Amino acid sequence: MANSVFTHRLAQTSDTPAIISLMQASIAENMKDFLSAEEIKAAQETMGLDTTLIEDQTYIIIETIHEGETIVVGCGGWGKRRTLYGGNHTKGRDDSFADPAMDAARIRAMYTHPDWTRRGIGALLLDLGEEAAREAGFKKIELGSTLPGEPLYRARGYVEFDREVQTAANGSINTIISMRKAL
Repeated sequence: MANSVFTHRLAQTSDTPAIISLMQASIAENMKDFLSAEEIKAAQETMGLDTTLIEDQTYIIIETIHEGETIVVGCGGWGKRRTLYGGNHTKGRDDSFADPAMDAARIRAMYTHPDWTRRGIGALLLDLGEEAAREAGFKKIELGSTLPGEPLYRARGYVEFDREVQTAANGSINTIISMRKAL
């Protein structure tokens, strides 16, 4: 696994079960060092698959070959719509298209399989998303980070411009850190 080669491709609708499985594993395991079990459950209210990213061809799958099989080890992408974060079920979505001359593109729905963390998958997804957004004419990019994602985004030059604390249905808090970066 240490010398793995990662490839990427645009996600297709047929990838949905693999994406959801990876997201669930990532949320369940990768957040444990940052959040309590109740806070992880709260975060799930704003996390998950946004199928408009697949429809828009802006969602990326990261794969590798492990034990002779191609497996999905990461997913994420960029958005050209105004929705900053969340899945299909997230309240308050704005699926209208952003204007590259005035609005920011979005980094969206970044997840790494727990067995494959700390191997550069998040950085690769950011590079791919930022480059695609730049090619689409965007001059800035924003994201809504969870507490576990914040260190990566800060290290990659993103700066916080807002921090929202929501109370979830279970009474726990869910913190969303809005961050941006010039392209």
